[in-house]
Formats: sequence, C-alpha cells, structure tokens
Amino acid sequence: MLHRRSLLISAMAGAMLAMAPGLHAAEPPKVVASFSILGDMIREIGGDRIQVTTLVGPNGDAHVYQPTPADARAVAGADLVIVNGLAFEGWLDRLVSAAGYKGTVAVATRGMPTIKSEEGEEHEEHEHAAGHEDKHEHEKHGDHDDHDEKKADAHHDDEHGHHHGEFDPHGWQSLTNARIYVRNVTSALIGADPDGAETYKSRSAAYLAKIDALDAEIRAAVKNLPADRRTVVTPHDAFGYFAHEYGITFLAPVGMSTESEASAGDVAKLIRQIRSKRISAVFVENISDRRLLDQISRETGAGIGGTLYSDALSEPDGPAGTYLDMMRHNYRMLVRALGVS
Repeated sequence: MLHRRSLLISAMAGAMLAMAPGLHAAEPPKVVASFSILGDMIREIGGDRIQVTTLVGPNGDAHVYQPTPADARAVAGADLVIVNGLAFEGWLDRLVSAAGYKGTVAVATRGMPTIKSEEGEEHEEHEHAAGHEDKHEHEKHGDHDDHDEKKADAHHDDEHGHHHGEFDPHGWQSLTNARIYVRNVTSALIGADPDGAETYKSRSAAYLAKIDALDAEIRAAVKNLPADRRTVVTPHDAFGYFAHEYGITFLAPVGMSTESEASAGDVAKLIRQIRSKRISAVFVENISDRRLLDQISRETGAGIGGTLYSDALSEPDGPAGTYLDMMRHNYRMLVRALGVS
C-alpha cells in the first residue's frame, strides 16, 4: 500500500511540474523563410533547435507568388521572419501587414555588394558577364535595409505589378555572397534565441566550411573552360552574380523578373547574337516556361544544355534539393554543356 501511495504522489508531482509555467521545455523558435533557397540555409544553421516554415517552396516562383491564408497564419505565429530583400519578394510587406506581424523581419542580403538592375532602363537584351564593371556597377548597400528591418524592402510592387528595385536580388548565385547570407541568418537566429547562440555559431562555421570547399571546386572547374566557350542563354536574368563571380556570361531574353515578357525584337536580337557568337548552350530553368527557349534553340541550332535552378530548389529528392546541391548541379551542367568533362 505504501509503495502504491508513493507512486501516486510521484505521478501527481510530475504532472504539477509539467503544468507549472516556465518549467516545461520551451517550444523551438518558429522561423518563417520567404523562399526555398533561404529556407534551406536557415535549416542548415538552425538545425533541430528551430522550426522553419518556407512560404515559396521547391520549384516555386517568388516573382509571381500569391500568398495564401496559411502563409498569413504562419507569419502571424512566427518568432522571426527572414527574407532575401532587394525587392525580391514584392508581396512580402503586404503579407506581413495583413498577418498583423510585429516582430523582426531580417534581411539576408544586408551588407552584400550588389549588381545594378537594368530593369526600367531602355534596352533590348540582358547580359551579365564577368568584368563588365562599367555596365554592372557594384555597390555596397550596408545601410540599404538597415533603416528598418521590419520592412522587407523599400522597393516593392507598384500599381502596375511587381518590379525589382535598383539592385539585382539574386545574390545567392555567388558563394561569396552566400557567406553574407549565412552571417545575417546566424545573427538573426541569435537575436531571436540568445540561448542557442553557441549552437548557431557552431553550425554556421561548419556550413561556411562546406561553402568554401564548393566555391573552390567551382572556380577550379570554370578555370579550365576555353575563353571563347563561356557564354550561355537562360530564360531570365538571374545569374548576374554567378557571372561576376565565376567568369561565365549569361544572356537572357527578359530581365530579372519572370513577370517580364520578351518582345519579338528582344528575341530576334538574341537569336542574331547567338549565331554571331556561336553560342552552343541554351538552358531552361525550373521556374520558367521553356517554350521560348525551345524556339530559340530550334532557330539557332544551339542545344538545350539542361535545367538550371535559379530562384528555387528542386524537390528534396531532386538534383537541387539543398542550396549547395543546387550550386553544384548548376556549375556541373554549365561545364558539361560548354565542352569540358
């Protein structure tokens, strides 16, 4: 009888402790990421210590994304929201406002050297090439998003639709920039969860080592490409940072947003350029309609080199299920198409 009574008292004490405020294990911080590439980076740094919800998932196009009620609920319940910034998520400010979210919106590109956007200028083609500093001026914007991190970006939709701002937002296409993303994400997680600081710093250091190794791998592979075989065509102008960092030129019939449409003149001029430069590789993207690229391929004889992942990851079991897998897949596709095994 005494033993049974002791067990009962112990069970009741355990139940009371479990119900006592502040004595149960805290829930992991809820972090919302705006799109799949950023979501993967956040998971790498946060690990099991955080709970991540990604708004624009694998193969999703953040340029034209329409938030759902579930997205609003996720943002409303978040401890932290992390976005790319640079007007990449033109719908984000409205979503945050509609959700009534009052917490921090951390900008992953904060302090990143940027490439000027060509959108809004008079031009017929979009070209990003290494060394074109006169055309694509690099600017520090250390204070660009500093003034109010509760705003995802000062440049967003106008009444005629989404347009990117002054800078190219596709910063993740450079592994040098990825280090800045990691630094900003780590800082944001520590701010939201100071007790996890050592975990985040340790995981961040391990992730940076992987980034450094892949960066060296890409540079070594591209170095072997012939100088006259470093130009490819992609659906939209998403690879400017890759071009600047690794020395491959990318041509695209439209600009930095997939909402843009190529005019007949744009396409005709690009076709002439492909023929005159004897460009042999045309790539489709996982987020873009490939019909225009198929037409260009037929009219020029340039082969479809495969699929590049520009603004979104593949499904987890695909070739670009993580950010580093994406970068590895892209460079290998490029090198193979440009004639180096």
